Amino acid sequence: MKNNQLEDSRILSDQLDKYVDRVVLVAGFVHKKRILGGITFINLRDRHGLIQIVVEEKAEVEKLRGLQIGTVLEVKGTVFKEVRAPGGYEIHQPEIKVIVAIENEPPIEIDKPLSHKSENLDTLFDYRAIGLRNINEANIFRVRASLLREIRNYLIEHDFIEINTPKLVGGAAEGGAEVFKLDYFGKEATLAQSPQLYKQIMVGVFERVFEIGPAFRAELSATTRHVSEVTMLDVEIGFINEHNDVLNLIQDMLYSVLVKVYDKENKILKQLNAPELILTKEFPRFTMAEIHEMYQKNTKVDVSQELDLTPDEEKWICDYAKKKLNCEAVFATGLPQSKMKFYHMKGDNNQTRSADLLFRGIEISTVPQREHRYEVLVEQMKLAGVDPDSSGFASYVSAFKYGLPPHGGFGFGIDRLTEKVIGLHNVKEAILFPRDINRLAP
Repeated sequence: MKNNQLEDSRILSDQLDKYVDRVVLVAGFVHKKRILGGITFINLRDRHGLIQIVVEEKAEVEKLRGLQIGTVLEVKGTVFKEVRAPGGYEIHQPEIKVIVAIENEPPIEIDKPLSHKSENLDTLFDYRAIGLRNINEANIFRVRASLLREIRNYLIEHDFIEINTPKLVGGAAEGGAEVFKLDYFGKEATLAQSPQLYKQIMVGVFERVFEIGPAFRAELSATTRHVSEVTMLDVEIGFINEHNDVLNLIQDMLYSVLVKVYDKENKILKQLNAPELILTKEFPRFTMAEIHEMYQKNTKVDVSQELDLTPDEEKWICDYAKKKLNCEAVFATGLPQSKMKFYHMKGDNNQTRSADLLFRGIEISTVPQREHRYEVLVEQMKLAGVDPDSSGFASYVSAFKYGLPPHGGFGFGIDRLTEKVIGLHNVKEAILFPRDINRLAP
């Protein structure tokens, strides 16, 4: 193609290097407009980044008069190399076509860093539809999408089948957390807290299954780690030999996913000031009793009456493992049977065959072996106050009655993982449109 021959189709911001000295067509949103030395500079935003456009002709400048950030433009012009421009290239001699004219000034300045201080989060979320046009805000969700993509790739490569389970259910799969109740054509239904029952049923079909989807928790918690609607990865694997098989699966998955995401999204993670990844292929494992003892010895804080780990202990053991063992992920094993769910398998010494996976100071997954024996499961359900013959559980129990292999699995918080990978301070910052006890919009 000869120089200055017009391209027939739109060129994106990261393709300009291939078209130096040639005329191209670009399109996007006005992200920033400034005047320097009588010359108008526009940063045009498309889905891959920014394009700097130099506007000198009065007729073209006039087309922009009174137009605000967010105006949608189509521009034809010649590509020149310019190291000071975003991406190192800019467009000269533009012919501008206004596709959508915006005359109202936006409520927030998206070309500048948006504050994530706790006192500014409500403003951030109130104007979410506009704020997400900020490059760094959007990059949070590029990283999140990359995490989801690598998780899916890993599981599919290891012969897992992706499933979709109901979010309107007749009974609560979990104890402890409150459920959202609603009228379902005259019957009481709840929003699913997890796909727990269904993914275990599907072990009897596909042996290895996973789901990525929403879960709902009606907890009256206004903390940095709780929301009412979360995105969960749920995994279940059949024909395991022991609990370690499940721990090794999630360990290998997380290591593989994080190494690939830190490599592929290296530039974005640096722009977001994400912490450096410090991880070993095998994660340190401590019993909860050991963590209680270590924490109490080092901090002089009495946790002798605690069964589970406190939030401060989760943070402390991750910091300890990072400094002493060069790994930011830790398994906390030895959950007491008094804290177990009815579908967990009991272990020795009044413990459960379960572990919590901690990463950068927070629990992101609970990783148990399930009770697969029909008679034992039914007994554990009754002891937990769950009626195995009720309509909400009858189908679940029948899967065991007619045969399920030894299996285990985990629920894995995508929101918390994204938060910790990027180095955010509140799980809501890692969610496009968060839902908590005070927020139902936007």
